[in-house]
Amino acid sequence: MTLFEEARRGVINDKMRQVAEHEGLDAEFIRQGVADGNIVVLNNNRRQSLKPLGVGKGLRTKINANIGTSREQMSIELELKKLRVSILAGADTIMDLSTGGPVDEIRRTIIRECHVPLGTVPIYQAALDAFEMKKSLVEMSVDELFRSIEKHGEQGVDFITVHCGVTRENISRMRDEGRIMDVVSRGGAFTVEWMRYNDRENPLMEFYDRLLDIAHEYDMTLSLGDGLRPGAIADATDRGQVLELVKLGELTQRAWDRGVQVMIEGPGHVPLHQVEANIILQKRLCHGAPFYVLGPLVTDIAPGYDHITSAIGGAIAAWAGADFLCYVTPSEHIRLPSVEDVKEGVIATKIAAHAADIAKGVKGSMEKDVEMSRCRKNLDWEGMINMALDPEKARALRESSMPTEEEDVCTMCGTFCAIKVANK
Repeated sequence: MTLFEEARRGVINDKMRQVAEHEGLDAEFIRQGVADGNIVVLNNNRRQSLKPLGVGKGLRTKINANIGTSREQMSIELELKKLRVSILAGADTIMDLSTGGPVDEIRRTIIRECHVPLGTVPIYQAALDAFEMKKSLVEMSVDELFRSIEKHGEQGVDFITVHCGVTRENISRMRDEGRIMDVVSRGGAFTVEWMRYNDRENPLMEFYDRLLDIAHEYDMTLSLGDGLRPGAIADATDRGQVLELVKLGELTQRAWDRGVQVMIEGPGHVPLHQVEANIILQKRLCHGAPFYVLGPLVTDIAPGYDHITSAIGGAIAAWAGADFLCYVTPSEHIRLPSVEDVKEGVIATKIAAHAADIAKGVKGSMEKDVEMSRCRKNLDWEGMINMALDPEKARALRESSMPTEEEDVCTMCGTFCAIKVANK
């Protein structure tokens, strides 16, 4: 049985207990959440040594960091540095989005070194495999696509993004309405290209039961991807996005009937005043399944600072009910991120997630801020640094500008420190 099937039969297994202990909650709460479909536990049954992670309603908001090679940069060593920095900075999961170099070797290496749940997008590998065989992506067979999915399950991938809701009907309706940015999802674009060339329906939709069988075998969570997500705030909440969401809601129920856990992926680029509505819509149409959002970015004019535009949208989204935030780095829309970009992206997203957890009343969240405030009240600089989300940066800033007259204050106020005056 899968973990989902056990939960629906009233069984609390070791993975549910571990998640409950990690969250500081009752194990029955986790079991009921999994059974209802509003909590997923990420842990492929091939990765027995991995500590399972819970994502969903009532739990701490989780964050994901994307790493992976491209055909322009293929260094495994560089991606491993990004992996280590991401986890050290607080990422709860990693996604390997490699599209260049020996991707099988890269993924196996990352899995060996990754001690948190790992996600992938199997169609990327299918496209690269076609390229290696001197074929175009559109010449990829349905069997070749499913072989890639099977391979990821066998190797221990915990969750996969699959763009099942990109259907011929939804594409047609999106085109008729009109968009500025069309399709910006890489997996979505691959799927659209394949469908147009072969004059066929999306194979992940047409053979969805085959996908469910693979996911069931490895207890691999399906992250139903938003291949028609908006890539510009002017395109947000349009016909294509919403119709795909309707389809994902239908596919969620089919997955649950097969005993497979599901998350739903969301936009993307959404103006501030539409973020909450997007979360409410997803939760209603997809029956409360955990929502995994990229950002959302609330403005399109900040290249180089999109980790900030993303954190603004992510905080609002998580406060409104999103369960899982995918980080965005300062390099979004510009280049493959550096190691430092990755760290900044994780920290910015972690700030957003924590701010939302305070607003949602997640257990233990507010207590951290109270402790920080006590350290500030006592001018306890070591305590403040240790409580910081990025202690390394906090320490570097403190040591770069030490006071010369009174060592227990900072160079902003010096001897006129309001806290010191008040304490006296």
